[in-house]
Amino acid sequence: MKNKKIWVFLIFSALILILARYFNLGSYLFEEKGINTLKNIINENYILAAGLYIVFTAAACVLLALPGLTFAVAAGILFGPWAGSILCLAGTTLGAVLSFAAGRYFLKDAVKPMIEKNKLLKKVIFTDKPENEIILLMITRLLPVFPFNLQNFAYGITDISIVKYTMATFIFMIPGVLLFTLATSGIINETERADLFFIVLIIAAVMVLLSVYVKRIYKKINSPKEEAYEK
Repeated sequence: MKNKKIWVFLIFSALILILARYFNLGSYLFEEKGINTLKNIINENYILAAGLYIVFTAAACVLLALPGLTFAVAAGILFGPWAGSILCLAGTTLGAVLSFAAGRYFLKDAVKPMIEKNKLLKKVIFTDKPENEIILLMITRLLPVFPFNLQNFAYGITDISIVKYTMATFIFMIPGVLLFTLATSGIINETERADLFFIVLIIAAVMVLLSVYVKRIYKKINSPKEEAYEK
């Protein structure tokens, strides 16, 4: 039964990749000609273009080992700073949830040995304290020290609920998505460059401060003796 689940996922993934290859979907985000084509689609049918972006981003999160910032950069180029941020957040959140579900319901036995080989990832992701779950998600989303795709699959084999994971992922990815999408838009948009870069600097500073603060909370939760000593 366990092997059947893996085969179902692999067959489904293969079909998606075949269709993506047949329709050359990758070119829409990673080749100049494809990007120009998608820009034309945006001008003619904005909703269709936005839907294509979300679908491709979600699928790529599950099937392709691409850095998370790839999708934010593409969104910033195609849709601008604010609409791009919203669409990127929608696509990456959907992709993260799909990866989580795949890890939990189809690939648990295949993913777990891979995660356990990475001592640092195992130490950070796996926790027997419920209060750590949100804190860990906040740390890894604000300052992703591990690949975006691997994180998503890894969380799928933990005990965190899919509802808590989805909500926390959506909220804690907002700063990172805004950071890269606005930065990309600022690079290609001279008229709004100064304003966008100013906002990017503020977001980056807030992310660093939040990460340091949350890491301290995490250490205190896991070091009660140290906490008592500090008090």
